Amino acid sequence: MRSSNPVFSREGSFTRESGHAGFGTTAQAGNPYAQQPYGQGPLTDEQLYEMYRGPSAGPMDTGRMTLDDVVARTAMTLLTVVAAGAVAWFTLPFKNFGFAIGASLIAFIVGLVITFRPTVSPALIFAYAALEGVFLGAVTHYLNTLWPGIAIQAVLGTAAVFGAMLFAYRSGRIRVTPKYTRIGIAIGLGFAVLLLVNSIAWWFGGGVSTWSGPLGIGIGLIGVAIGAFYLTLDFNEIERAIAEGAPEKEAWRAAFGLTLSLVWIYFEMLRLIASLRGDD
Repeated sequence: MRSSNPVFSREGSFTRESGHAGFGTTAQAGNPYAQQPYGQGPLTDEQLYEMYRGPSAGPMDTGRMTLDDVVARTAMTLLTVVAAGAVAWFTLPFKNFGFAIGASLIAFIVGLVITFRPTVSPALIFAYAALEGVFLGAVTHYLNTLWPGIAIQAVLGTAAVFGAMLFAYRSGRIRVTPKYTRIGIAIGLGFAVLLLVNSIAWWFGGGVSTWSGPLGIGIGLIGVAIGAFYLTLDFNEIERAIAEGAPEKEAWRAAFGLTLSLVWIYFEMLRLIASLRGDD
């Protein structure tokens, strides 16, 4: 399966392993439990006897990705983000963003490696989550000092966006079509490039502030909307992967995609709330 989501578009991502899915699976030699090809007659007396003597049916590990796998691994990566954020909150010097910015740059590189790596690496995914946690923890600590309560507001806002998009997707109110995907990705890339150029300009003494006033509010709203869009791509790819019998290890890739989208939404939610509360 080829995905429109960059996180899930690696060669071999969310693909069925041999024998995991499909019709017409051939019987294994000497295995009385193997599926019999259609049209080759009933089982022999010996095969029926072996089946009768065999153990009763029970839960089996199919090796395929399930929704529970995705939920469990996403919970682990998000807990890593929270734990690293708490460490940064209580240990990094206040208003000293050098270490935090360094962590965010390394996280960006690690994210690219994960995205373009042909195989899934849980260690790299945990490293990405920890680095993002350090960055978000430092930024949140600073903003929460300026505007007390902004941290919990951003968390609740992120959770609300996630819940709303999940409901809209599952209820069929949002359909991930090729046109929807192309337009959304184009907007997302343009937005990211614009912020990058402005950040570089700001670093050299130019650019404009995107954390206050109407501009900050507008950028925050657009940023949250783009993050919500990527969540729908995540939901769609996870649903397709489960339906196509993707191997269990691909649940890590799904967890990375969801974590990436939620981190984006949380950061843009911080920007939006900071802009709205700028006059407090």
